[in-house]
Amino acid sequence: MKATFGVVVGSILIVSLFLLFSSGCASRVVYVHKGPPPLKVEVKTAPPHPEAVWISGYWGWDRHTGSHVWISGHWEARPKGKVWVPGYWEQTPRGWVWAKGHWKR
Repeated sequence: MKATFGVVVGSILIVSLFLLFSSGCASRVVYVHKGPPPLKVEVKTAPPHPEAVWISGYWGWDRHTGSHVWISGHWEARPKGKVWVPGYWEQTPRGWVWAKGHWKR
């Protein structure tokens, strides 16, 4: 009985720590001191199927080099009943912030 109780408590502790740290990472805001360069002109390839949606490329941030990096556009299958909302950079008093693109109902 004591061994089972210890396993249950240990499992709950591990899951709680995982949720705490994973949720904290997901909501972390990174402020960038310089705005992104102008968007690149991309050549779209033919869509792989009729339901494909083009997700435009954008400037991401590489914290290791301290510079913007280009993330190329690509095709994605549209989830049923959703539309793509593109990401964008927003200038705030603390610096530039990236608002990630997402699928919306």
